Parts: sequence; structure tokens; C-alpha cells
Amino acid sequence: MSSSAPKDKSGFFRTTGHYLSNLLIVGLIKAALALPYQIRIPLMGRVVQWGIGPLAGYRRRALNNLALIWPEMPKQQRQQIAGKCLNNVGRSFIENYSAADFPKRMSTNNITGEGVAALDAAVASGKPVILVTGHYGNYEATRAALVARGLNIGGLYRDMKNPYFNAHYVKTMEAFGGPVFPQGRRGTAGFVKHLKSGGQLVLLFDQHVFGAPAFDFLGQPANTALSAAELALRYDAALIPFYGIRQPDGLTFETVLEAPITPSDAMTMTQEITDSLAARVNQDPTQWFWVHRRWRPQS
Repeated sequence: MSSSAPKDKSGFFRTTGHYLSNLLIVGLIKAALALPYQIRIPLMGRVVQWGIGPLAGYRRRALNNLALIWPEMPKQQRQQIAGKCLNNVGRSFIENYSAADFPKRMSTNNITGEGVAALDAAVASGKPVILVTGHYGNYEATRAALVARGLNIGGLYRDMKNPYFNAHYVKTMEAFGGPVFPQGRRGTAGFVKHLKSGGQLVLLFDQHVFGAPAFDFLGQPANTALSAAELALRYDAALIPFYGIRQPDGLTFETVLEAPITPSDAMTMTQEITDSLAARVNQDPTQWFWVHRRWRPQS
């Protein structure tokens, strides 16, 4: 008798799940984009805050993170922060898919902060610039405002697990102007070439990286990649923290470039950018993406 190995159906079900979930996401995006801008943004905020966020477990994760960082905070206050966080996530998501409207609105934004002069000086001299931030407010607001000033700002992104979603997600980032590169070996050559040519690159550093050194973030150790600081030192690039801070109306932003990080060593510089983000989170915790698995058991 002959026997054949049982077929592994997990790959099929995973692919089918990715395909179907992407269909739902695309349908939601198209429906939202059909609405006027001032309706679609707050609407998507509410959809994520009251629907997708709780169903996907994001609200629970946000509440767990908040309890870890501020256990003494009243539970009701943590719940309010988690709700507003999810609302910001939803608004940011559809803003980034509003490839015509959002960059146009940001094109007239005044960019403020000590880092503006440093950026202008670097661009004038042909020195590369790494603009570093976290998932706070909507970082694309500042990137769009800078692109409107004529800068060719590249982006470094992490591939999504859903390949169908990832394909159009990357296109939205490209629509804001400037090349985008995937994290890992595949994108390294591209962004290194971009930096060496005196270009500007956006890096987000506030997600957990297994095996990375632990840095203090909001009073707890958080594994954090050294990439931003290492690249800045290796290519003599200015390292400038920046933020797109959502304003009380929910639609406009303050676009800020902070003072450049002083070159020293990768560990010191990474703690400094971590402290920069922590200061922003302490100032307004509702704008940070508490939905990430930022704190994990240390490895």
C-alpha cells in the first residue's frame, strides 16, 4: 500500500484569510473615501474606536499597556486614553489613504521647532538627514509638509503580514512623495544610496525588536533598534526627531522638528530619541499608539 503525506492546509487557510480580510479593508477604505474629507476622518476614528479596535483586541492591549506604565492612574482615565488612542489610529489610517486630500492640506502647514534651521543647513550643504519619530499623532503630516517644500524624503517601512494589504499600503506611502524602502536586506541598498546622495529618510523606532538592547521608555525596559543612531553615525547624517501632533479639532496638525540629537554613540543617541518620544507621550498620551506590543519579556 502506498501512503501520501497529509496536505498542510494551514497555508491555504492563511492565504484565504488574508485575501478576505483585505477585501473587507479595501471596501471600508473605498466607502470612506467616497465621503467628504471632514466627514470621513472623524467617522473612521469612531469606527476603529468603537468597532474594529475592541473586536481586534487593540483596546484590550492598549489598556494592558496603560496599566503597566501608569498602574496608579484611575481606571476610567486609562479607558478614556485608550478610546482616544483608537480614534487617532482610525483617523491616521484613512488620512494616509487620502492620497490627494491629506498632502494638499498639509502643504500649507508651517513647520516649527529648533530642527528647522538644522534641516535647512543640512539640505543646503548636501548632508544626509534622518528624521526619526514614533507612532504619535500622524507622522505622515510632517512628512507631507516637508515634501511640499520640495524635499525628497524617503521612508523605511515594515512589511505587513497580509501581503494583499501590504501591496496597496506601500502605494499610499509612495503617494506622499519620496521613495520608500522595506526593512531588511531587500531595502538596505536603496535607502543607503538615498542617504549617501544627501537625501532625507524617515524612520520610526518605537516598535519592539527581538534581540535589540533594552532602553527605558516611560519607566519600563523596551527593546529598541539602534538603526537610526547607527545610520546617522555611519553616514554623518543629522538625526532630527519630529512629530505630527493632532490638534483639538481632530483634522489639523502642528508639524514640529526638534533640535538634532548630538552625535555620540548609538546607545546614548537611541536613549535620547526614546526620551524625546516619552516626553511627547507624557504631554498627551492619547496620541501615541498604545495598541503596539511595545513591552515584551526581555530577551
